[in-house]
Amino acid sequence: MARRVALKLSGESFADPEIGYGIDPEIVAAVATEVAEVHAEGHQIVMVVGGGNIFRGLSAAAEGMDRSNADYMGMLATVINALALRDALERAGCETRVQTAISIQQVAEPYIRLRAIRHLEKGRAVILAGGTGNPYFTTDTTVALRAAEIEADVVLKATKVDGVYDADPVLHPEATLIPELSYMEVLERGLRVMDSTAITMCMENDLPIRVFDISAPGNIARAVRGEPIGTLIR
Repeated sequence: MARRVALKLSGESFADPEIGYGIDPEIVAAVATEVAEVHAEGHQIVMVVGGGNIFRGLSAAAEGMDRSNADYMGMLATVINALALRDALERAGCETRVQTAISIQQVAEPYIRLRAIRHLEKGRAVILAGGTGNPYFTTDTTVALRAAEIEADVVLKATKVDGVYDADPVLHPEATLIPELSYMEVLERGLRVMDSTAITMCMENDLPIRVFDISAPGNIARAVRGEPIGTLIR
């Protein structure tokens, strides 16, 4: 069954793994290949991209930069990633449109909800950049908001680990993967899946969240198809 999904891709997932920042064309091409594969099956895919591989507003604010200014710089970083992903998707044979929450019409359309939905109905993939267009909001919140707006079936959160654990698996090797959680469990236990605003928005709009490992080949396609990988929050 074809689905409409909102896929969250972190900027860090595009980075060169050896240096931890920038854009690795091979990684972006691999992501695009998987997205194009399931898009060709008829699934409607909206992607929200982060910008942490180029600039992270919250980190800059912590170092003394004005938070709003830093967040706007982070929004522009997401546009760079979106253009890189669009190029890779088009080369993979997937017609794609980029929409931004901040006006930058020389390179992308402005985000308009009904236009985004129309692109999906016309068989195009859509990449959303620029966050919500407002400082103090993360791209996690953006994907929750846009998923609700376009009436997506699920939010797919691509991460560096294979789901949600009861503790940080990097610091605690004995940590256990949790296959399914409720929204309230995530909030009450302070699990760092997405920020609390994003979790609450998904809860209020009955949007399930699938958390999965983007580094495992084929996982994007599996998540889009609805296969039971990673952790399901509902």
